[in-house]
Amino acid sequence: MRKFLLIMTACLGTLVLCTGCKKKAKTDSNNTLEVIQLQHKGDHAWYYFTTDGFAQVDNPRNTPLSKTQPYTEAVRIACANNAAAVTGSSQKAYALVNRLGVLCFEGNNISIAKDISVFQDRSAGNLVFMNDTPVFSVYKSSFFNQSSQQLSHQEQLFLVQFDDEAKISYPIINSTNLTDEPYCQVTDFFWDGKDWFCCLKNIDEKINFSYIKFSLGAPLLSISPVTADSLINVRPSSADEFRSAMSIKDYKAAPKRIQDMLAGFSPDIPFVLEVKSAGGGSSVMYQNEAPGSMETELNAKAIISQSWSAALFEDGTLFIEGALPGKHILRGGKPVAIRLPKLDNGYIYSDFVISGTTLYAAWEETDFYKIKRSGFLSVDLDSTLYRKVR
Repeated sequence: MRKFLLIMTACLGTLVLCTGCKKKAKTDSNNTLEVIQLQHKGDHAWYYFTTDGFAQVDNPRNTPLSKTQPYTEAVRIACANNAAAVTGSSQKAYALVNRLGVLCFEGNNISIAKDISVFQDRSAGNLVFMNDTPVFSVYKSSFFNQSSQQLSHQEQLFLVQFDDEAKISYPIINSTNLTDEPYCQVTDFFWDGKDWFCCLKNIDEKINFSYIKFSLGAPLLSISPVTADSLINVRPSSADEFRSAMSIKDYKAAPKRIQDMLAGFSPDIPFVLEVKSAGGGSSVMYQNEAPGSMETELNAKAIISQSWSAALFEDGTLFIEGALPGKHILRGGKPVAIRLPKLDNGYIYSDFVISGTTLYAAWEETDFYKIKRSGFLSVDLDSTLYRKVR
């Protein structure tokens, strides 16, 4: 990890804003990059999740202790993304908070839409957008959720839409619209813009997996579990077809905007990057394998929006390029790298969105597949970035 930070600081043509003291960072005999301290505590704020929503804290380490839970059962940001539409200097963004509800971001305004009927006993994920409306899936883990044994006794939710005006989540398609198996639910899906590829898990007497794909005979947001049977076309699929849709691609196939933004990033550092399009469909994973590297593989998330793109690595290194809504293009289109506040050992940054000029970065305290504490960080990019970079 330390080697990664040194290499990041040496990226040619990349300005680095970090939380360390102000100094000149040597790169090579011909290049020196300025490292600028983020001086004002008022430029960022920490939040943690409670049973009712979220609350502010001075540092994640001071968050009240909570029960350690498997990641599927813990209250945490499971995924996040931006909507595509920009109105003035505003661009909405959303995050699914497992077991709690939908976090809504609009500039520096934060709200949470709790929905016990959808979130309380289910794991949420796979956030996509249909006409800028958030759509996501829910399921019950057969490994960690004891109530999953009751699958045959209730309608099984699968695809859910979030109504931002009413702040309500309601079902579009249930697992029962896709299969006649009573103990079956959709555990994962990939939407390529046309077909929805689904993995179904049956836990009747023993665990079995099957695969289907479906297309729509009507606009998705007009469908409900009552009408879905006649409005979707379900066809059999296979494990190979599903794995192909979900497969991790070579980083060389990543979008050019992402590769250009990370051009100064060392190819010797292995990483897995999840790329999302603002207001788009399923994210795509890319891997830089870096054969022979002795470095630990890093995880990162990236968002491509109309006028900007950004990528956040788990250690808190954020790359950003372009122009946020209502702002000028940073450095003539060249990327900027920002070091978010350093987290204690055992904590990582896991996802992010940018709404207006406010960055929201999810953090969590991890222990293998379990989560201890979690929350998010807000950073005022107007004061920390735009007032310092032209």
